[in-house]
Amino acid sequence: MAEGKGYSLSSLCQLGKISRSAYYKWLNHEDNPNDKLNKELAERIEAIHDKHPDMGYRRIRDSLEHDDNINVNDKRVLRICRKKKIRSNLKYRNNGCTKSAADPAYTAENILNREFNAGSSNEKWVTDVTEFKYGTSIDHIRKLYLSVILDLCDRRPVAYIINDHNDNKLVFDTFDDALVANPGAHPLLHSDRGYQYTSKVFHQKLVDAGMTQSMSRVAHCIDNGPMEGFWGILKREMYYGKKFHTREALVNAITEYMDYYTNKRPQRKLGVLTPMEYHQKLLLAA
Repeated sequence: MAEGKGYSLSSLCQLGKISRSAYYKWLNHEDNPNDKLNKELAERIEAIHDKHPDMGYRRIRDSLEHDDNINVNDKRVLRICRKKKIRSNLKYRNNGCTKSAADPAYTAENILNREFNAGSSNEKWVTDVTEFKYGTSIDHIRKLYLSVILDLCDRRPVAYIINDHNDNKLVFDTFDDALVANPGAHPLLHSDRGYQYTSKVFHQKLVDAGMTQSMSRVAHCIDNGPMEGFWGILKREMYYGKKFHTREALVNAITEYMDYYTNKRPQRKLGVLTPMEYHQKLLLAA
């Protein structure tokens, strides 16, 4: 073919700095099983990336194991991602919205003390509120708030509430839903020192439920690190870089993501299981 275009094969090989034997070896090459697997992996990786552009190579590898029963190492997936120029589009911003109480009615010690691991479900819960915005122009921006309680053992969202107001009712309703979904649970509940969590009513709710209250120290966000991490994951994967013009669209996106995170998103720290799969595994083992 090269000679048909007026170039000799020898000249082209010399230009490409390869030998004629190397050229013929490439020309007659047949894919071995490893080559075929790499091609299949590349196709599947591209499909995963198209559906979840937020995924980095580690999460793509975990998705391959969890969803396709394909068990390969990180380095192999990384090589393919680099060859295909596949990169995560994640960006991080930390927009906290919890307002510390100016005159707290009740404060608790940091009993959790950054011990973020738990041996069983409903042993340790953490909670917080975060803010979202939606609207069609800068003059019509509205806010929406999400309150979540997270289990530190299985990383399962125990309960969540979406509301237009960041008030006591938002936090109280989240707590009440958690009790209904987990009857008889008596975990340690950790939060920051937001005014909802330092209110007498909220403290009494914990006392009545037989729970111990723990709070982050002032200006120590890492004391509630798992919640901060959860907000970062949620917003990077379903919120940042997107425009939500209506409340309905934003609520639907949050609701769908919470279901995805709980039931479809495997986590390596959970043995490449989803939070709900890990939770069910613990229940069966009990």
